[in-house]
Amino acid sequence: MKKHKIELRKVKPEMKSISWSLSFALVLCAAVGVVARPEFKRPRIVGIQRVEIHCTNVQACLKFYRGIWNSTNTSTCADITRSDFVLPSGQELTLSGIDRFDTSSIGAVLFLTNDLQGMASYLKANYPAVAENRNGNRLEALAMVDPEGNRIIFVSSSNANKKCAAEIPKRLIHAGFVVNDRQSMDRFYRDVLGFHVYWHGGMKDGETDWVDMQVPDGTDWIEYMLNVPANADKHTLGVMNHIALGVSDVRATAEQLKENGVKLTEEPKIGRDGKWQLNLYDPDQTRVELMEFTPAEKPCCAEYTGAHPKP
Repeated sequence: MKKHKIELRKVKPEMKSISWSLSFALVLCAAVGVVARPEFKRPRIVGIQRVEIHCTNVQACLKFYRGIWNSTNTSTCADITRSDFVLPSGQELTLSGIDRFDTSSIGAVLFLTNDLQGMASYLKANYPAVAENRNGNRLEALAMVDPEGNRIIFVSSSNANKKCAAEIPKRLIHAGFVVNDRQSMDRFYRDVLGFHVYWHGGMKDGETDWVDMQVPDGTDWIEYMLNVPANADKHTLGVMNHIALGVSDVRATAEQLKENGVKLTEEPKIGRDGKWQLNLYDPDQTRVELMEFTPAEKPCCAEYTGAHPKP
């Protein structure tokens, strides 16, 4: 397999964030045909640590996400300059300014591993298109793109400090991507990284439009959004490329958001997965799904095969 060059550099040396400038050249096929080599043991992947959201108007996005966060720490929320938000779980959401995006507004997803150096060795053996981010001799992150072109980064610790802290959402439980080639994605997430199907379902019984792939050593997941038309408009892409924030009670959260002045365009409902949910849309139409941690009723289509997330 031909190795492709990846250049990774930080915007500023002091910024320990995912707002890096990554230049990837022809790496989208890197996972195709890859099978994990048994002589390299995969370190644990315990969950999502951070998600970067692209915004064409960062100030408008800041106002939107502050409304969801409902933080009483108003001075910190008002003074943040890097647009970073932190959840009680220690996970983070970062807003990244961009002139335009043609497909996904999900700029990157960071996963937490217990052994970053071990993950570097494992990925180099099984997925050659991986770049290292170092501070001197210290390895700080590993970056790559999955077969659909989504930026995936591995870190071993959180940088959460002095950022806008959440009160309403408790944790970041999944991120969703449009997937055109499930087989290639499975080779990467399932065969190389060890993710497994947590649940799958569709708009109609017997159909599969969504596949939840849970991390091997935790409860967070990524969601394959299947059967999306090639000519999907911006709103549809915003619905499909999304994040989900866990809340204890969706209906109570909806009432609190209304009191906070957040305009709701939809009402809470029970999804096909049996969980209460509420969809919000940021200024770029990226869907932010507020979701309860456990189902209220039996899901359609398939049983759950993994543990449910907790606050």
